[in-house]
Amino acid sequence: MKAIWNNKIIAESENTIVIENNHYFPPNSINKEYFSETDTHTMCPWKGTASYYNINVDDNVNNDAAWFYPEPKSSAEEIKNYVAFWKGVQVSN
Repeated sequence: MKAIWNNKIIAESENTIVIENNHYFPPNSINKEYFSETDTHTMCPWKGTASYYNINVDDNVNNDAAWFYPEPKSSAEEIKNYVAFWKGVQVSN
């Protein structure tokens, strides 16, 4: 799977985990140069507190377009630090 935004591959892995129709990419599969952590957090009742990244490509910023669970609840332990996308990021084979 590839995650693409602004014509750049920002993550790529054959080992994503699909939960609720979202592909979660392993932390070592993201191109860290495009990511910066934000202060945004949201709460999922069964996964826990999500943290967010801005995606920065060619001086364009997609705010809070990626999220991850640094300390997930035990029911979601398998996606600890895995990264998922939205806000126009294309995820495909």
